[in-house]
Amino acid sequence: MVEQPAEACPLCHVPMHVQKTLQRQALTLAHGLFRVREVVQVCAARCEREGSLVTQRARALAELIPPRSAVGYDVMVHVGIERFVHHRQREEIRAALEKEQGIHLSSGEISELGKRFVIYLEALHRDSTPALRAALAADGGWPLHVDAAGEDGRGTLLVALAGWRRRVLGAWKIPTERAEALLPRLEEVVAQFSPPCAIMRDLGQAVTEAASSLIKALGLSIPVLACHLHFLSDVGADLLRDSHDKLRNLFRQMDVRKDLRSFAREQGRRLGTSIDQARDDFRLWQSESLAEHRLPEGSAGMAAVRALAQWALAYTTGGNDQGFPFDLPYLDSYTRCLHVAWAADGFPCNPPADGKVTKALERLHGILRPIDCDVPFFGRIARALSERAKLFTELRDALRLTDRKQDGPESNDAGQTLESLRDFHKAVDDLADSLRKRRPERGPAKDMRQAIDIALTRLQRHGSYLWGHAIPIPDQLGAGIRLVDRTNNILEGFFHTMKHGERRRSGRKDLAHDLERLPPAAALAANLTRPDYVSIVCGSLEQLPQAFAKLDAANRSRSLPALSINGTTPREVESASLSAVGRGLVRTKEMERCVLAAAGCHASGQIGGSKAPRQPTFDANDAVNIS
Repeated sequence: MVEQPAEACPLCHVPMHVQKTLQRQALTLAHGLFRVREVVQVCAARCEREGSLVTQRARALAELIPPRSAVGYDVMVHVGIERFVHHRQREEIRAALEKEQGIHLSSGEISELGKRFVIYLEALHRDSTPALRAALAADGGWPLHVDAAGEDGRGTLLVALAGWRRRVLGAWKIPTERAEALLPRLEEVVAQFSPPCAIMRDLGQAVTEAASSLIKALGLSIPVLACHLHFLSDVGADLLRDSHDKLRNLFRQMDVRKDLRSFAREQGRRLGTSIDQARDDFRLWQSESLAEHRLPEGSAGMAAVRALAQWALAYTTGGNDQGFPFDLPYLDSYTRCLHVAWAADGFPCNPPADGKVTKALERLHGILRPIDCDVPFFGRIARALSERAKLFTELRDALRLTDRKQDGPESNDAGQTLESLRDFHKAVDDLADSLRKRRPERGPAKDMRQAIDIALTRLQRHGSYLWGHAIPIPDQLGAGIRLVDRTNNILEGFFHTMKHGERRRSGRKDLAHDLERLPPAAALAANLTRPDYVSIVCGSLEQLPQAFAKLDAANRSRSLPALSINGTTPREVESASLSAVGRGLVRTKEMERCVLAAAGCHASGQIGGSKAPRQPTFDANDAVNIS
């Protein structure tokens, strides 16, 4: 039994007296399932606050259990961290609680606790804004990294992040990635945390316009920086996409890879059960000298010919899993096919005695013959693509972004210094001067002239946003300078980690549905992995339940999630062509019946009449009458 010592009413200062005694069950990690009797006290003068009598309940229980709930704050925090930080599935969380804590919860209760967790976390983040703002100011400011991500145009999540602290300051769902949707959110985060010392963005038109409008509205001289990696990707796409697409289309038209796969499968069937021994003999032949350029005989020779075809098909191993334009898979495929074609043409100079091996080699050479001839222009397109790729590599070398990694959100920025930034700037300027001198004015080098123009145009358009990463620190905070990251990799890495976790949780590759249902405040859960953030908002993760309890202390009649759900929140102007709510409205039988009924009335000429509508018919001859 829990009872709060009698106190005076906070409004009229009249003593409180017992109103009733409640009995209920409660569930916490610390105590398990227990039964509690709570004494509720009420103002003797019947004072009211917000339409309800002024009551007093036991603080000891209020620190454990949310209002109108039987599950404790610590259980909710445990579920929330497992769900949004570790991306566990509901059944995993439920089974672990049952096995390790002896706590039995349904899968539906797990989902509900996760929803409540993000509501409390968002409220705690909002209440901690002054302390978080002071910490950012003590650093000499904060660079704003901003980006949005979704899946197939759905579930677009906008995130604003403080670059030096690696903290998510705000996250919102936006209908579409447009400037009018981004700008109010950027203004909101600036109002909460003060203007940033720099803005790091990608090259998208929407975020570019929103950042420019924000700076103009603030009236401050804040550097707006373009992500070097996005800049490089943009230039590479413009340089290489056309030729790479042409090469891809040629491969598809000529069915080169299809024929190679069929050839490799056929040779495997011919080898049958002897394929393991054939591979062993082939490995032995590989380890010997190849000076004679002569294939082995028998099954080892057949395995060797099959391996040539498979080596040509394994062109993806030549890349770095970085995607286009950093990887050029069809150029790698062309290069491998060309080398195999030359090898297949060279081995017959000293042919094996086995006719089957020679015949298989000739057939392989026939499949690859289109690669090594003037028609259908494989070579011409590949040479043009290769020359443009060399130009792209020069730009990569100048920007020192040759070691990009998908799994390293801070790669390309780690270890950068003011001197290195100056070196990068000078290298890019030197490359631009070199390109102007190398640009052919006339003659047959039209493709290279266009490629150089693309690079120079992009450098001229975005050059003013590529530099300015050195931010001076005020004297009272230690003076000196701090550098802003050259890329937006911290946010790219954030979205990559979030999507990887959601795929792990849901088991689905397409996350469009999951991201639509994911609350935007779930992005704030990433802050719980930052010790400095945790120490400011609650002290430690063990104290997070107590911090959530304090949010409900002002109103014990209703929990924070209930107030959030029943409260009115302003909605975004919906600019998406078909949002989740819209799909639920139009993808119904009622909507279909409404449209068909109206269309039937129009077709029968009885709109507003008494005759029953008929199904509309359409004749091909009517098409000419449609205006």
